[in-house]
Amino acid sequence: MRNPFRALLTLSRKMRKGQRAAGRIAKNLLKGLPSAPKAKPRVTKAAPRKTRPTLRGAPATFLDGRFSGAEGTLDYKLYTPPGSSRRKLPLVVMLHGCGQTAADFASGTAMNAWAEKAGVLVLYPQQSTLANVGRCWNWHRPDNQQRGRGEPAKIAALTRLVARDCKADISRIYVAGLSAGAAAAAILGAAYPDLYAAVGIHSGLTHDDVRNIPGALAAMRNGGALAKPSPGVGAPPPTIVFHGDKDEVVNPLNAANFLDRLRQSQPEPLKERGETGRSAGGREFTRTEYGYARGPTLLENWQVHGSGHAWSGGKPSGSYTDPKGPDASGEMLRFFLAHKRKASRAPASVGG
Repeated sequence: MRNPFRALLTLSRKMRKGQRAAGRIAKNLLKGLPSAPKAKPRVTKAAPRKTRPTLRGAPATFLDGRFSGAEGTLDYKLYTPPGSSRRKLPLVVMLHGCGQTAADFASGTAMNAWAEKAGVLVLYPQQSTLANVGRCWNWHRPDNQQRGRGEPAKIAALTRLVARDCKADISRIYVAGLSAGAAAAAILGAAYPDLYAAVGIHSGLTHDDVRNIPGALAAMRNGGALAKPSPGVGAPPPTIVFHGDKDEVVNPLNAANFLDRLRQSQPEPLKERGETGRSAGGREFTRTEYGYARGPTLLENWQVHGSGHAWSGGKPSGSYTDPKGPDASGEMLRFFLAHKRKASRAPASVGG
């Protein structure tokens, strides 16, 4: 009888040999097959970085925009001069008069042409016909004569937004206007000395005690009565004033109120220096500067002889212009760039 254990041992040896042979056969077969592709490591792409849109247009552009904020809504036009988009440029805010638009005011003053030479941003806020059917800035209303309220807050908020997004030079921001726009500019300069470094007034007036339309008309017609500055109110910002001595809409006597207000705020008498001249267009003018022996000019007053209620030196393509007079746009820009706000940083908030 065969030993069953020996038989099992023999069978086990044969099975192991068979497994090794099968393994060799399988290995030879696999050599002829294409290899399975290796799995590529999964790469997670980073989410695109969100960037805040900028208001600043490309160099040498004149763009339309709309501002909407807690203070309200304003349409505007913004001029960006040629040159590097990295430069911190001065900013001039231009406020049109009654019956005008931002585009009309830009055309008549030709401020963009001067800004191109000097490398300056120019912002033209535009009054809505819903706020005033004649597009006048409502400077005669008490709500529009204070910081943080009404139209001053809205224009200041727009100014700050443009200055921030356009990377303007925050120490060189200025505001100027014609007629009702000039009155609004005077209010802005007094209410926001931390924002505007200097003010330009053309055929305008100080608001003083005006509280309604009859009071505004009386001030425009008679020259107004200068009220004493409120307690705590500092000296007015550096100001340049243009006024035609034949203006029948805003009495030229209003120009004297800016000098009176300045004198009231100064501890010492001001030095005065005057000159007369004739523009290339034939208008005679008297230019007077007020300040101290040392230091910048605090007030520069231009009386344009024979001119009416019109932007001196303006272009016929716009309304309310006097092409014969000395160029108010160029002189205002010169005056502005000679003044720099001394604050070390910009106001933190965008709003008024």
